[in-house]
Amino acid sequence: MARIGVISDTHGVLPVEAFNALADCEHIIHAGDICSPEIICDLQTLAPVTAVLGNNDFNEYGSSVRRFARPVVDGVRFLVAHYPRDVRIVFAGSGALAPGDPLPNVCIHGHTHIPEIVVGKEARPADLLLCPGSPTNPRGGFPQCVAKIDVWEGRILRAWVERTTRGPHCGEVVLRHDFA
Repeated sequence: MARIGVISDTHGVLPVEAFNALADCEHIIHAGDICSPEIICDLQTLAPVTAVLGNNDFNEYGSSVRRFARPVVDGVRFLVAHYPRDVRIVFAGSGALAPGDPLPNVCIHGHTHIPEIVVGKEARPADLLLCPGSPTNPRGGFPQCVAKIDVWEGRILRAWVERTTRGPHCGEVVLRHDFA
């Protein structure tokens, strides 16, 4: 089993609570608005990092950080972009996928600062559409948070968003979905 940590919209700050929350992950995905190369360096001390550019990022992270990313972790295909519209795959296709590209199992976006777990018809053709919220500037009444996804041999086992704010509720699950 592999655990993937998902973070977005750090805006130049990586709170120690968010860093600690990702310490149990084998891979980390940053869905944009990184705003500091040091954040990628810090996260890489925990696990390999896949990151994409957000609307507040510049091309300062090297050639591996682009507008879209398509990592595969333990047989599960991911599509990562900052904007929600870029991971919504419609009948006409997607700007993130070329004709003939394999469809993702998981689509991840940032930008909204609002955590979201979408499954079923609304996530199609993916099995899961996820936004981790923000560990620095949450919106929509949600707390500071990150997301995690457990995968195993090409299957998604579970996905959840957890609170990273200081205090007794740190680590509390805000949203969760278990796959059968």
